[in-house]
Amino acid sequence: MRIASGLWCRAVIVVLLFSAAAAGATDQTIVLKAARIFDGKSNSLVQNGVVIVQGNKIANVGSNLPAPDGARVIDLGDATLSPGFMDAHTHLTLDYSGDYNLRRLHELDLNVSEQAIKAVSFARATVEAGFTTVRDLGSRFVASREFVDVALRNSINRGVIVGPRMLVAAKGIGATGGHFDPTSGFRDFLFGREPDYTDGIADGPDEIRKAVRFEVKNGADVIKAAVSGGVLSLADEVDTPQLTPAEMAALVDESHRLRKKVAVHCHGDQAAREAIEAGVDSIEHGSFMKPETLTRMKNKGTFLTPTLMATEWIMSKIDNYPPALQEKAKAAGAARSEMFRNAVKMGVKISFGTDAAVFPHGQNAKEFKLMVDLGMTPIDALKSATAADAELFGIAQKVGTLEKGKLADIIAMPGDPTADITVTERVSFVMKEGRVVRNGPATPPVSATSGTDDFTLPAD
Repeated sequence: MRIASGLWCRAVIVVLLFSAAAAGATDQTIVLKAARIFDGKSNSLVQNGVVIVQGNKIANVGSNLPAPDGARVIDLGDATLSPGFMDAHTHLTLDYSGDYNLRRLHELDLNVSEQAIKAVSFARATVEAGFTTVRDLGSRFVASREFVDVALRNSINRGVIVGPRMLVAAKGIGATGGHFDPTSGFRDFLFGREPDYTDGIADGPDEIRKAVRFEVKNGADVIKAAVSGGVLSLADEVDTPQLTPAEMAALVDESHRLRKKVAVHCHGDQAAREAIEAGVDSIEHGSFMKPETLTRMKNKGTFLTPTLMATEWIMSKIDNYPPALQEKAKAAGAARSEMFRNAVKMGVKISFGTDAAVFPHGQNAKEFKLMVDLGMTPIDALKSATAADAELFGIAQKVGTLEKGKLADIIAMPGDPTADITVTERVSFVMKEGRVVRNGPATPPVSATSGTDDFTLPAD
């Protein structure tokens, strides 16, 4: 008995020592140094920047701060420290950057579990590119009941896989025959039944409320709805309204009752006006919005998430899409530049969002240059991906700026992004909640052909 008791005591001591060591590693003080800091809120950079990290939070930020005794110092040299970037519009479980027709053919035998495994690499590519938080705005698979985005978010939160913090929208909500209808463009009843609220498809205010409740029940952090037609859907015009004002009002009321923000896919001007009037939190895309509608956005405080990269990618690969989609893409592409310039001039709140999945994951930062080329200042573009997105997401008290007490989501990019915004595309250091995700080269992609054989339904 004494021998057994002694062994048990020694085992307990070993466990306690191991736990203490692990806790010590977690609570280790790390000092990040770089030539400059963008803090997420200021209009200029701080020179000789230092960020002191204790555990998973920022302990101090400033210029030429001394390193505490025993701290691990990481000197990143001629770089700029920044809050982790955020992307307000991604689809981490999807990849529709390849050939459109080939993808639709293979949707008929899509293995959702295989696509979920691929999503692990998409998540890693995104966080290693410097995007430590994303909104994932729709994750549907034809004739599948799975919530892959919820599973991906939970696995990241539990430390099972590496990826950004995710706010997910589950399947998204849309009208029968609309942009989100997963059976549109296929033969009628090919999949055995018409989609319903369990697929995010609903008609009438009561059904819309039911769909919102169902998605929240199954783990949605944010509600996404398609209120106008889209580019990558075959059976609708790109700018047609798809929800009635009464349906829109029910969508917003039910979502806000459940304390969820509302993001709406919307290219058309009429649908945008009605969505803004209903009180949505963000308009995604907004290609055809007129100055009068942008004025309403500004007055209501509605965010615009422009997703310029999506149009840019589609136009660069236009021959990969059917003629009907080519025409819609050209129309949206021709309108969106003027719309965005007007939004910048008018002071509309702009959130950084890309529609990642339309283009390969990990290239999100190319959105910055597109924004700057269309009239946004580099510092405002950086703010859109940090403090502005944090405000839109409702998590500004935790992330979005480099301030004492906030979570240590910190990245570094070479040089000065206010002089050359493209340095955002060359992030070399990523820390998420005090843990170093990347310091040096990124993890090589799983396959050089990624994006050509990933077959999923379009979301935008």
